[in-house]
Amino acid sequence: MALPRPAVVCLGVGGGGLLLVVVNQLTAGLNEPALTRAGVLASLLAVGLMLVAVLWTRAVPEAAARATLSGEEGLRLQEGLPESVRQELGWGSQMLLTATPAAVVLVHWRGRELLRRGLLASTAFAPGPICARAIERQQAISLVNLSLYPGREEFSSLLAGLPAVLVQPLAADGVVVIGGWSARCFSRSDLLWVEGWARRLTAEMVALDRS
Repeated sequence: MALPRPAVVCLGVGGGGLLLVVVNQLTAGLNEPALTRAGVLASLLAVGLMLVAVLWTRAVPEAAARATLSGEEGLRLQEGLPESVRQELGWGSQMLLTATPAAVVLVHWRGRELLRRGLLASTAFAPGPICARAIERQQAISLVNLSLYPGREEFSSLLAGLPAVLVQPLAADGVVVIGGWSARCFSRSDLLWVEGWARRLTAEMVALDRS
């Protein structure tokens, strides 16, 4: 794994400093206590810089590679939807697919699949316990590495082999389910973006029901 540039600088400075300390100790004519203490302190500082370089890669890990997902690129919209809802679904889903690491976007509202866009699977999606928990808590659930979750079969019909899934509730009436291209791919800003669109979409659907 390639080190970030700041980590390379820390590693180089630390290694160079440690080398200079060793050379200085070997070439010093007198082995005085003050010189020994200075050498030990300089060595600790050099090793500390090298340790920072190593820890840097853990603090800023390399992004996971994209998974190879099979599916036909496309768009499915529920028939008979009002034009305003169609436009909202089309605009929002397109933005998610282009501005976030989403591979597929699905909107499920009151037992109906209103939209599925991106890489499409032929199987119908049925919300399960994880979607129900997101609605109950009224909070998004981000499954950053789907292979580690025992309930991952709930999303097998969304798209086979998805590395990550984000479930965002639409009030108490539905969910937006987003499958990501790689594990840990959704950032904090992605979650905020999805939450904002979910509120906008919910308001549109509720207003439609009242009209």
